[in-house]
Amino acid sequence: MNIELRGISKRFGAVLANDAISLAVPPATIQGILGENGAGKSTLMKVFSGFIQPDSGQILFDGEPIHIASPADAIRLGIGMLHQDPLDFPPFQVIDDFLLGRPGGLIPDRKRALREFRELSARFDFSLSPEARVASLTVGERQQLEILRLLWLGAKVLILDEPTTGISQAQKEKLFAALRRLAAEGMTVFFVSHKLEDVRSLCGRAAVLRQGALVGAMEAPFDDERLVRMMFGKEVPLAEKTRPAPGKKVLTIKTGAIDSLRLRVKDVNLEVRAGETIGIAGMEGSGQDLFLRACGGLVEPAGGQFCLDEDERPMNGSTYHDYMRSGVTYLPAARLEKGLVPGLSLSEHYALAGKPRGVFIDRAEAQARSADLIASYNIKGRPDSAVESLSGGNQQRALLSLLPSASSLILVEHPTRGLDIESTIYIWGKLKERCAAGTAILFISSDLDEILQYSDKVLVFFAGKVSPLIDTESLNVQKLGELIGGIGWETLKEAARA
Repeated sequence: MNIELRGISKRFGAVLANDAISLAVPPATIQGILGENGAGKSTLMKVFSGFIQPDSGQILFDGEPIHIASPADAIRLGIGMLHQDPLDFPPFQVIDDFLLGRPGGLIPDRKRALREFRELSARFDFSLSPEARVASLTVGERQQLEILRLLWLGAKVLILDEPTTGISQAQKEKLFAALRRLAAEGMTVFFVSHKLEDVRSLCGRAAVLRQGALVGAMEAPFDDERLVRMMFGKEVPLAEKTRPAPGKKVLTIKTGAIDSLRLRVKDVNLEVRAGETIGIAGMEGSGQDLFLRACGGLVEPAGGQFCLDEDERPMNGSTYHDYMRSGVTYLPAARLEKGLVPGLSLSEHYALAGKPRGVFIDRAEAQARSADLIASYNIKGRPDSAVESLSGGNQQRALLSLLPSASSLILVEHPTRGLDIESTIYIWGKLKERCAAGTAILFISSDLDEILQYSDKVLVFFAGKVSPLIDTESLNVQKLGELIGGIGWETLKEAARA
């Protein structure tokens, strides 16, 4: 089936999200849709999948115009979209979520559905238990469930919006294998991403959007430099890796242990010094998120000692606010859910984050402060902009701008998840400015290149086990990937004993 998007335009108020975009895609193709954050990629795909109605333009299948009024219309036409955050129901069992959207009567044929679910799972080597709760799945497993559901509903065209954000390398390889198989069987796949390496390794074609317009297209093999210029209108070089001399101790952990219902992390021994950046790597669910929260007082340690500062002041039993008062700040991965307050403007966030002076908020001062920080952090927004109206990159910049300037330790979950190259470089430039001023950083990332590029040392988690600190100069992507998968730990132990 030949697919054509012809003259698609969509405006949100003053913002022209899609500007007369035309794109033709032949059958059995994996079509990459590249662009920076806010380029209009997701809007275009939401128009194609019926979630948004265009202001103008047409969609054609084999030369015939079609009308897609809703996602239900789209799935009836064989178009399924996997959103960046999968649209599922965490309290449901996997099989119940799988059944959502099925045609037919009120009572589903669960026996048949179970059989077909298992057949589809085996076909793509997805290891999903139909009895498991959706809430217990990793991001990658939730994606697998949604792909199976869409295929079961009859999807012949699959749209994936930033699908490699927040999943492990092993899950990404399994996802790519499934997409290649689907394309080989005649399906068309739209792969939306800002990651050049993903598009290069998976897609046969790429279309590039910038500021709502289609600025170019290319077929494999791709010219990376040309794609970057199309995405940003300029070259975006990586910053040179810097390594400031470590200063005094800011965090010391001795035989630390953290418990959860599913996992126990134990025997953590760590010393973090001012100016250091330590990357934390591991498959999702290996304990690294528990550990990072324990370092900020959000999770109570189950054993060992967690100490701050040069004098190793014990913090066991202390609250998150105690840690904050001691110079420790935490940036969650869920920016809107846990970091910012939807419905409040940027200036209102700065007013809340500032030190109170009396009973009333000085709105004029908050407005002036917000204008300064918006300019300083290059946030594309105004003081009165609601935080949920900002792109992911600008939300992350806003979160950084809210951090106290005197932080001794910053703990970050996935600092650049979902961000394009330019935003990633900018965010890390701001974080490294903090390091140069004496702040230490611990961060979790599923992007191995990011860990190797920006860390001085790496801490690897595997099924609750924690490695000693490893110098990044002794690592590459392959070796780090093997450690994350549980390979090479005996060598690490021998090196530590030596």
